[in-house]
Amino acid sequence: MKKSIGPKPLALPTPVWLVGTYDADDRPNIMTAAWGGICCSKPPCVSVSLRPATYSHGSIMERKAFTVSIPSQDQAAAADYAGIVSGKKTDKFKRAGLTPIRSEAVDAPYVAECPLILECKVIHTVDIGLHTQFIGEILDIQADETVLGENGLPDIEKVRPMIFAPEARTYHGIGGWIGQAFSIGKKFQ
Repeated sequence: MKKSIGPKPLALPTPVWLVGTYDADDRPNIMTAAWGGICCSKPPCVSVSLRPATYSHGSIMERKAFTVSIPSQDQAAAADYAGIVSGKKTDKFKRAGLTPIRSEAVDAPYVAECPLILECKVIHTVDIGLHTQFIGEILDIQADETVLGENGLPDIEKVRPMIFAPEARTYHGIGGWIGQAFSIGKKFQ
């Protein structure tokens, strides 16, 4: 039997992303965001939702660009730190021992140490209650060669991304391979 727990911002899993921006003084900043995901195939887009109270929100509004650096599980402490303090007065890159790299595709920095980077230009903004949803067209993806599979694309088990459980406020790793998508369900045809 199911038990109602009421409406909550809860969908499992949610990603752990480091959203990169430049502020008005061209200082690189990152913030940890979990309210995001793929939102379109053509053009390839992601969405990320931020509160206007965050320092990154104003930077994205001004620059119309952001990056998504996807940290590996080894970078959990740095990713968590980027969500604890504001970039308004703190150089999060320096404090977390991370390196900002200027994107060649968009007006935003990314984290050199992260294995997978999405470089996005803002194509839509939607005000939704407490958050603004930024829809970013992915102009390029940067991947460390060490996380690429035989097909030349990122291998999730090599990237080792983190996921966030919002209800418990905990981070987790991903599990192992289950089966081939668009194939294992064919047994029901």
